[in-house]
Amino acid sequence: MKKPRPAEHEETPTIQKLPIGTQTTGIRKESDSMGSVDVPAEHYWGAQTQRSLVHFAIGEDRMPIEVYRAYGYVKKAAALVNGEIDAMPAWKADLIATVADEVVSGALDSEFPLSVWQTGSGTQTNMNVNEVISNRAIQLAGGKLGSKDPVHPNDDVNMGQSSNDTFPTAMHIATVVAFDRRLMPAVSELREAVWAKAREWVDVVKIGRTHLQDATPLTVGQEWSGYAIQLDDALALVSHSIQRLYRLAIGGTAVGTGLNAPEGFGDKVAAKLAGFLHHPFVSAPNKFAALASLDAMVAASASLRSLAIVLMKIANDMRWLASGPRAGLNELVLPSNEPGSSIMPGKVNPTQQEAMLMVCTQVIGEDTAVAFAGAQGNFELNTMRPIVIRNVLHCARILGDACVQLRKFSVEEVTLNREQIAEDIRNSLMLVTALSPLVGYDNAAKIAHLAHEQKISLRDAAVGGGFITAEEFDRAVDPRKMVGDPRRDLGIRS
Repeated sequence: MKKPRPAEHEETPTIQKLPIGTQTTGIRKESDSMGSVDVPAEHYWGAQTQRSLVHFAIGEDRMPIEVYRAYGYVKKAAALVNGEIDAMPAWKADLIATVADEVVSGALDSEFPLSVWQTGSGTQTNMNVNEVISNRAIQLAGGKLGSKDPVHPNDDVNMGQSSNDTFPTAMHIATVVAFDRRLMPAVSELREAVWAKAREWVDVVKIGRTHLQDATPLTVGQEWSGYAIQLDDALALVSHSIQRLYRLAIGGTAVGTGLNAPEGFGDKVAAKLAGFLHHPFVSAPNKFAALASLDAMVAASASLRSLAIVLMKIANDMRWLASGPRAGLNELVLPSNEPGSSIMPGKVNPTQQEAMLMVCTQVIGEDTAVAFAGAQGNFELNTMRPIVIRNVLHCARILGDACVQLRKFSVEEVTLNREQIAEDIRNSLMLVTALSPLVGYDNAAKIAHLAHEQKISLRDAAVGGGFITAEEFDRAVDPRKMVGDPRRDLGIRS
């Protein structure tokens, strides 16, 4: 294992407080191991970023900005550890950390222009970060941009690191932050709104439906409680997937051996990241798995797919139950958020539900791509990382946003058409199920068929057919007695 580099004996530069921006135009010369490159002078990035802009000009899909902000945390933690172990002067470590904070804050977002469709290890993204931090630090130290002095993008900003361990580390951080700060709160708030409706409608008896056909009764509250529990279970899967993301690849460097990283470097960096982000990040105990696989990200994506499936069921049920208003089920009355048709006046459509269904469809598709990418790991590195982090962050974003919109503009404002619900109960043939214990299954079926064919009520069919007396029918066929104890089911004390 390589020992830490001794602290350099060089004069500490005066660090200035300068606004972000180079205040220059035109081009400047930057260099890398392959030679010099012309770079726009108004930007902080360097030669490798510029090469990537040329060689990977593919589409308009940029690497998610959340990855770069996560990288800011990684570079800050690494610099501070390097300073503490005397691998670099303390002033330099602090300067890199200061610029890394600017990356985290979003102040340097415009300096990260690269495409998702780049090297599968994310090397260009890592170097984009290294070059921007280097040049911004050089500017603050009064140096010349592109000189790599006094802060070198590889020797200093990337010290003890490789793209192969920092990019997956940034992926995990970005995903944890996206799940914890945006997605899960949005789903939780939707779940609470759904549960509030379940409690509000706990005693409203409606006809059940199985196979899209009439079934025995339940209450609207019981039906909606099922939605809430589905959301609970989906949230639990998302939360569980985060636990695996706490194991970081940092410290593995190129192939998992930790070459060129000081002893304990990964553990120290992970500890700092845990402190910065208030999550229990650790350096993965087996770096070979951390670099060679995308298993934790695949599991995170699968949890999003599971959530999408739940949301698709809820959105579909809502739009079917609101269908009509005169030629559909017409049980739910959705809020009129906007005109539904450019040609049919007065039409209102289930637009929030449709948007959710499209989001869920997209998530299922993107998860398929993630699963395939996860299966493409070869030897010591899976080189499908950019597409995976792009898809996971995109899915988390659109699912979270869709949950917010569905809650605000539909679930919280939806009402019941109680008259239609009551009418459907009165006309239901499946209430005949309550007669089976008294007249037998076969006779109950005859009653249902007779009522349907002659377009008469169940009561008239049962009594008129001589199967049962009117008094016996009235005692047996009471929809409210057929739904069990809905308040108990929802945990409501009477």
